[in-house]
Amino acid sequence: MLQPASRTKVGQSINVGVALLMALCVGTGWAQMLGDLAKPIEGRSMRAGSTHRVNAEGEFDPNGQPVGDKDKEDSNWDNKNLKPGETRVLLDEKGSGVITHIWFTFLAPHPQDWAPEGTATHQDVVLRMYWDDREQPAVETPLGDFFANAFGKRSEVISLPVVVEDADSYNCFWHMPFRKSARIEVENQHPDKPLALLYYNIDWIKKESIPADTPYFYARYRQEYPAQSGKDYVVLDTQGKGHVVGVVLSVRTRSPSWFGEGDEKIYIDGEKTASIWGTGTEDYFLSAFGLRATSTPYFGVPYFDQWGIIGGHTSAYRWHINDPIVFNTSVKVTFEHFSWISPDENPDYKSTSWNERQDDYSSVAFWYQTGKPTFHPELPSAEERKLPSLDVIIVPAKQFTDKKYFGEGAVTVQELKWLYPDSQLLYHPGFPHNAWVELPFTVDKKEPYRLLLLMTEAPDYGLYRAYLNGVPIGSEIDLYHEEVRTVEQHLLDFWPEPGEYTLKLECIGKNPKSSGYYCGIESLRLRERRPRVKIWAHEKDHDWRKEPKLYR
Repeated sequence: MLQPASRTKVGQSINVGVALLMALCVGTGWAQMLGDLAKPIEGRSMRAGSTHRVNAEGEFDPNGQPVGDKDKEDSNWDNKNLKPGETRVLLDEKGSGVITHIWFTFLAPHPQDWAPEGTATHQDVVLRMYWDDREQPAVETPLGDFFANAFGKRSEVISLPVVVEDADSYNCFWHMPFRKSARIEVENQHPDKPLALLYYNIDWIKKESIPADTPYFYARYRQEYPAQSGKDYVVLDTQGKGHVVGVVLSVRTRSPSWFGEGDEKIYIDGEKTASIWGTGTEDYFLSAFGLRATSTPYFGVPYFDQWGIIGGHTSAYRWHINDPIVFNTSVKVTFEHFSWISPDENPDYKSTSWNERQDDYSSVAFWYQTGKPTFHPELPSAEERKLPSLDVIIVPAKQFTDKKYFGEGAVTVQELKWLYPDSQLLYHPGFPHNAWVELPFTVDKKEPYRLLLLMTEAPDYGLYRAYLNGVPIGSEIDLYHEEVRTVEQHLLDFWPEPGEYTLKLECIGKNPKSSGYYCGIESLRLRERRPRVKIWAHEKDHDWRKEPKLYR
C-alpha cells in the first residue's frame, strides 16, 4: 500500500523547466562552451575510481588491473564501504593537472536489505581536497553540502556545475587545477554506521604544467546554530586575489513566519561599508517574494519543506558562473538574519518585518584564489553538524493501539523506513462516521510551546479535524497526497497549564482525489519557542481555550 516514490511531480516539473531553460541558454554562452571543444586541448585524460582492481595474487589493489565484466565473482565489486571513523583516499596524484569531473553514489541512509541497520548520511561524511602537498585542505565540507544537499536530506539538483540526478548520483564539474599534487579523501564521521556501497569516479587531465597565474579552487563549510546576535552571518572572509563562484546557504527556522528579509552584504578589498548590498535573501538566490523548490543552471532551492513553521528547512544554491564576484586583496560575504517574527517574540507585541531572528544557518562558499587563502573555519564534528532537536516533549503515537484510543475501524503499527526511524500508528476506518483517534499527553511545567503532529500523507488518506481537550484547534488536516510523504501539522501556540491533555483527531471526510480515510501519525510533539517568548511573556495568561492561536 505504501511505497516510496522515486521522483515527485515537483521534480518532474523541475526537469521540464530546466530543459526549456537549457534550450534557451545554448544560443548564448553555452554555444561558446561547445565551440571551445573544437580547439586543441593539451594533456591526457586520466581517472581515479572505485573500479575493482586486483594484484597478481588476486587481492584488491587500487593500482592493480581491473577485473573484467565476464568475471561473475568479482566484476561488480566496484563499491567500497567506509566503516565508522574510516578515511579513504580516492585520488592521490603527483604532477600537474586539472580535475574536471567528480561522481559519487552510495546507499540511502534508511534501513534496507543491503544495510538492515541503516547507514551514514552525506552530512556525516566529510569531503576533503588538498592541492600541492599543503597541510590545509582547500575543500573541507560535508559531502552532501558540497553538492547542495543539506540537512542530510537527499534532493535532486539540476544545475550547470553540480548535478544530483534523482537525488542519488552526485556530480560536479568544477575545474580544479593543481601544480604539484592532488589528494581527495572522504571520512565517515558517523559514530557507529558505515557509508555503504560507495562508488566514485574522479576524472582529470594530466598536464605538462599549469600557468603561473592560475588560481586554485576552494570550498569551505561553516555554521551557526543559531546565528549570532548582533552579527551578520559570514559565508566567506578571505584575503588575497580571486573570485567567488558559488554559495550554498541552508536555514532551519526557530521562529514562525518568513526568515529571508535579510540582505546579502559583500565587502570587496577591505572596504568598511559593503559596496554589494542586496535587497533580500530570496533576491540573492534570484527568486522573488520567498523561495520554493526549484532547480536551474545557475540558482535553485533543492530542499524546502514547509512555509512559515517553526522548524522549517530551506536550502538554496547560487552559482556565479557568468557573474563571478571579483576581488583583488580580500572579500567578505555575509547575510543579515533579519525578517518577520510573530508578535509574541517582539518586545512591543507587534509583528514587523525587521527583527533579528535566531535561526540555524550553515553554508558552503565556493571560490578561486591565487596563493593561500586566510579563511579556515573549523569544521564541526558530525554530531555538532546535526541540527539540535527543538522538541521538548515527543509522544510516539504507536503506543496508543488500545481500543479506547480510537473509534470505528482498526489500528496497526506500521514501519515506513524511508520516512521515519521508528514506526507510525496507522488508523484505517472504513468510513468517516464515528472515526477518530486520540493521543493523551502530560504537561509538567507551564512554558510557551508549539503543538504539532508528525504525520503521513498518501493517496488513500482522509480529512481530519483536531481537538485539544474538546476545543477545536488548527485548520482542517487534509492527509491526501498523490505520493507517500511526511509532513508536520502545526496546530497551536500556547502556554498550557500543568496537567493531562488529550488531542483528538476526528475524520470529517476525504479529499475527492483520495481513495480512503486512513490516518498515519508518527508522533505528537511540543516544540520549544524562542527564549524571548518567555522573557516578554505577552501571552502567558492568554486563554487558548477561548481563542486558539497559531502564528505563521
